[in-house]
Parts: sequence; structure tokens; C-alpha cells
Amino acid sequence: MPYFSHQGVKLHYLDEGEGPALLFLHEFGGDARTWAQQVAGFSQQTDAPRRCIVLSARGYLPSDVPADPAAYSWENNRDDAIALMDHLGLQQVDLIGLSMGAYIALMVTLHVPDRIRSTVCASVGAGAHPPFRAAFIEDAIASADHIRATGTMPAREMALAPNRIQLRSKNEPAWQEFLDQLAEHDPIGAANTLAEVQAKRPGLHDFADQLEALEVPVLILAGDEDEPCLDVSLWLKRQMPYAALKLYPRSGHLINLEDPDQFNLDIALFHRALGEGRWEKRSPTPFTSMFASTDELQSD
Repeated sequence: MPYFSHQGVKLHYLDEGEGPALLFLHEFGGDARTWAQQVAGFSQQTDAPRRCIVLSARGYLPSDVPADPAAYSWENNRDDAIALMDHLGLQQVDLIGLSMGAYIALMVTLHVPDRIRSTVCASVGAGAHPPFRAAFIEDAIASADHIRATGTMPAREMALAPNRIQLRSKNEPAWQEFLDQLAEHDPIGAANTLAEVQAKRPGLHDFADQLEALEVPVLILAGDEDEPCLDVSLWLKRQMPYAALKLYPRSGHLINLEDPDQFNLDIALFHRALGEGRWEKRSPTPFTSMFASTDELQSD
């Protein structure tokens, strides 16, 4: 079981397969195990196998679970991912993140864009939409306080949330496995992550100018019943000139578990388009008419 250390914290990671590296970053409610179907799918591709690396964030066993809240921050999570790349000698990777992991993937991409070939942001942006941001922060802090007070992880309550229940409807054994794994999360790590990472991370709108200037290709994936992420996903698509957005019908937050075959296929097609040079910058021309302007016709 491989580990490396960063800032005095021992961090676990998985490393399977050969080929260009994919780096997976998990969500708050997940852990390295929730990427199992993606690791199996991409590492065993017959046409273009990939090396799949999955980081267990600090606070998530078998990585260290620091008791000190000061050891947790979104910047530390970002830097842990970069440190893993350094530890493995990876000059470039393709990033794939879900929820909290998607936020961190974006932050890594903005921080070291020259080291990122592409980024997949799935179920990204909870708490970032300005009208609901204050409520998200309040809920994260209250939830952290509850976990500290009870010393338990409210796994069932989280697995039954309105944007997670879709997994049970589609595949109850997969939902039960998610619930069982969530129940094993360390309460200290969960509370510190909620209070110090989730509640204190800046809103994505704070990075509007950097996102607009970003030239790294980005694929945004969202379930159409994942209400906290819908508005932000659309905003990100409009903000980033090399971004594309796909919505999954009748789907919630756990889209990599709800429909793993389609999820994997969409990412594989994204990577194939990049490899074939078919991922171009979006036209900067604003939509003002259903007809092209004279200037556009002349430049065609």
C-alpha cells in the first residue's frame, strides 16, 4: 500500500496500470474506493490503457487523519495533489475530480496549468452559486459541529440526501456499498474537512478572470437532479473558453456510480478528441441573431 508524506502528513494513494497518467480526486462523501470502476475501466482499456492514480485526501483513511483543524484547508488539498505528482515524477497528468475533488482539480489546474493536459469536473460547485452560498457554509459548519458532538459520521442521512438518493433507485447494491464505505469515514477527518475545506474555500466566482483566461481543456459533467451544482456547472461552461458541459438525465451527485459505463465513455471520448486535435476554443462571438454576420461569412 503506497504512501508519501507532505507537510508532515502521510498520504495514501493507489497506482494501477500503465500509460499516460490519470489523477483522480474524490468527493467529501467518497474516498479512493469510489473510483474503483473508473480505475478498472481506464487501466484495462484495450486500445489506450491509462495509468490510474487515486489520492486519498488528508482526513480519509488510510491517509493520516490530523486532529488539528489547522492541518486542513483547500490550499493544502490542492498542494497535496501537486506533491503526489512530484513524488511520482509526473510532469503532466489528466485530472478527474468529483465534487470536492472537482473543486480541487480546478484549483490545481489554475495553479499549475502547464502540468495539466485536461481536467474533468464532475458534480462540481456545491456552495458556489451566490444565492445559496451563505446557506451552504452555514450547513457545513453546523454539520461539522454535529459530527464533533456525536463522534459519529451521519452516513445514512447523507446517502439519503435529495441528490444522492438517485443511486439507490438505479442500483441499490451500489448505493449500499457507498453507504457502508461512508460509514467507515473517520469523524474527526470528516468534521475538519467540512469546517476547514468545504466551509472556507472561496466561491468559484472569485476565480472568474482566471477561469476565463484558462486554456486547459475542461469537461464538466453534472446530473440534472443535482440542484447544488446545476447553476455553477452552466456558469463554468460559459466562463471557460475550452470547456464543454454534459448533463446526465434523471441523475444526482454520484454520476460516476450511477452510470459508470457512460461516465467512463464520456471521459474516454473527451480524451480521444484531445488526442486527435478536435478540441477547439469556443467562438467568442456573442449570440445576437440566428444568422451569422457579414464579417463571419467573409471569414468562413
